[in-house]
Amino acid sequence: MLRSLGREFKFLGTNYSRFYSTNVIGGGGGGGARRLEGKVALITGSASGLGKATAHQFVEQGAQVIIADIDANGGSQVAIELGPAAHFVQCDVADESQIEEAVNFAINHHGKLDIMYNNAGIIGPVGSPSITDLDLNEFDRVMRINVRGMVAGIKHAARVMIPLGSGSILCTSSICGLMGGFGPHQYTISKFTIPGIVKSMASELCRAGVRINCISPGPIATPMSLAGVRPFFPDLNQEQMVAIVNGFSELAGAKCEEIDVAQAALYLASDEAKYITGHNLIVDGGLTSFKNLAFPSLDQTA
Repeated sequence: MLRSLGREFKFLGTNYSRFYSTNVIGGGGGGGARRLEGKVALITGSASGLGKATAHQFVEQGAQVIIADIDANGGSQVAIELGPAAHFVQCDVADESQIEEAVNFAINHHGKLDIMYNNAGIIGPVGSPSITDLDLNEFDRVMRINVRGMVAGIKHAARVMIPLGSGSILCTSSICGLMGGFGPHQYTISKFTIPGIVKSMASELCRAGVRINCISPGPIATPMSLAGVRPFFPDLNQEQMVAIVNGFSELAGAKCEEIDVAQAALYLASDEAKYITGHNLIVDGGLTSFKNLAFPSLDQTA
């Protein structure tokens, strides 16, 4: 069978032998070519959590990565860990001018920007206060970072990608943007907005050859997630907190980890996803796919 895959297959005038040899027989892994070789990526919110894990994946797969984060110490440390393929720029995504400067850094140092991953975000006050108690100043702060900052990232990435006729823009959403009740109101509202932003932007960017997609992760024991859970369980240690977050999983034998989202981002950023745009890739182990009915036992119905 492997021998037949190596032959020159033709269908409707298309030669598939190269596809099979590079993608089926050893392609994309082991000694194959790195999937982001020669590409330049900018990742916001990459001093920790999902952004940091993605930065590691991107560098491992051949990309030059710009670590953009408001956390100067954490961001600098990540750049040091990643070596000469990474650079750090301090960036507060709530300030459009700083996003513009980060994109300009990519152009000035590398001559292009192939991948823009808008990952930075905050939860805001936890505890799920009633809508009647919602602090609209805090609401505005979350929306400024999670929504306005993301739109600014898309804007400035598109500014340099459209003239080249190519590029991949990614955004981090959440399962909180698929179902209510998973997070506080301000965070949930901001995450519901992101798939809509992606669809709207795709309607224009398609015509320029630029792709845009988002990823909606399920519960993951990132520093931000653990900080959101801690107020409910102040006496638990780190290991116990992680166990609580992992316990939300519905997929038997698996738990969602940072690497799962990083690999989803790697796929969407790579040429393997060249025909995927306007898509929300849900990485939640089926959590938002169903809700089981809790039928009472027979003795409870008697």
